[in-house]
Amino acid sequence: MKHVAVVGGGISGLAAAYRVRRLLGDRVTITVFESTASIGGKLRTAEVGGVSYDVGAEAFLARRPEVVSLVEEVGLADRLVHPTKARAKIHAGGSVQSLPPGTVMGVPASADSVAGVLSEDGRSAVEKERSLGPVDLGEGDVPLGPLLRTRFGDELVDRLVDPLLGGVYAGGADGLGLRATMPGLANAIEGGAGSLTEAASSLLPKTQTPGTAPVFGSLTGGLRGLLDRLLELSGAELRTSSTVRALTRTPSGWRLEFGAAAPAHAPADSPVDADAVLLAVPAPAARKLLDGVAPAASTAFGEVELASMAVVAFAFPPGTELPDASGILIGAGERDAEGVPYAAKAFTFSSNKWAHLGDAGPVLVRGSVGRFGEPGALNGDDDSLVEAVRADLARLAGVTAKPIDTLVTRWGGGLPQYGTGHLERVTRIETAVADVPGLAVAGATLHGVGLPACVATADAAARRIAEQLFV
Repeated sequence: MKHVAVVGGGISGLAAAYRVRRLLGDRVTITVFESTASIGGKLRTAEVGGVSYDVGAEAFLARRPEVVSLVEEVGLADRLVHPTKARAKIHAGGSVQSLPPGTVMGVPASADSVAGVLSEDGRSAVEKERSLGPVDLGEGDVPLGPLLRTRFGDELVDRLVDPLLGGVYAGGADGLGLRATMPGLANAIEGGAGSLTEAASSLLPKTQTPGTAPVFGSLTGGLRGLLDRLLELSGAELRTSSTVRALTRTPSGWRLEFGAAAPAHAPADSPVDADAVLLAVPAPAARKLLDGVAPAASTAFGEVELASMAVVAFAFPPGTELPDASGILIGAGERDAEGVPYAAKAFTFSSNKWAHLGDAGPVLVRGSVGRFGEPGALNGDDDSLVEAVRADLARLAGVTAKPIDTLVTRWGGGLPQYGTGHLERVTRIETAVADVPGLAVAGATLHGVGLPACVATADAAARRIAEQLFV
């Protein structure tokens, strides 16, 4: 009987614990150590207005197979749902318009596809991009923002690309890498596309036919249901409020030590021994735990920059009118007609976006706040944050009803930034960890911040542990 310690109770840690159990069955005991009072990480389902509502990640990319397959595997396929046909809008250039189709994260397939969002000069700049000649990416990654600004001008980046990237990374194009954030676009260029416009066009489906797979998915009752099922089927012992502060090698495996360096009157929890350790924690925690165990990986984790954000959830009285949209993205620097900037970077009109929430009773809306390097309204307390986001909602969408319930959920340093050195950094992490038997890493710092990417890293980490424990 071997003991596997999983550090981190988010989607990556719980998916890894489940996969270890599926691979090794009763030959292992599994313990999940979570530093906070409950599992979930960036997935959090809370009761807002009497309804189970996701106030963290609210959806996953359904065109990647990892989460859909996992949902089906653990018996939750009957809870799988997809968005309604409501379309997103964007506040760009001082007005709210429909989010244009025909782009890859804002990079257009043609000038016509983004004409409504851009001025005539901006549209003309996009139209000329094909005539600029091939894109030379060189070796390694390249800064996304400067590349797009050189090829398309500032307007496309500021009005369209940045708001879309802000919803995923809480960061803008100027601080992110092309290969790290848009690998498909980079591959298309290296495959012979003569321009960024041509590369984007090659990645878009040629026709939208009936039966086309939905882009996004979620679960009725909230994504917490997937976490609970993974924990249940893993058969793992869960220890919450257990902060692993040190990880050391022993002759037979690993020793985990807990809590802060406690004074005599507040002793730390007793150490735990394990045969293998799987880390599924944010970059700062991974840096600390790997220092002395895998120094090169520790150093690389320490180089990861992080963005903070918050979600302000509202439940409004039944019948409250919302714009005819699934949500509104807001570009950085956008202002209302009086020149007042917005505190929020996006709103999701959840009762429009998800049919099961539209039938729930109260009208549900989420406001997202926080961009990398620009804490803005995040510096205020929860009450002031709620008021700032409510004011944005009234100015932007005309929603002035008094909410019957609100909830603020914050993530300090919650989103890793995929800058130009990210891919090289991940290679250093994985190379260093590969040299340490009985150790694996998973999570959003590695190969993508979305749920499918996290599940993919969890699966790979679990298979590494399984192969090493029973060779």
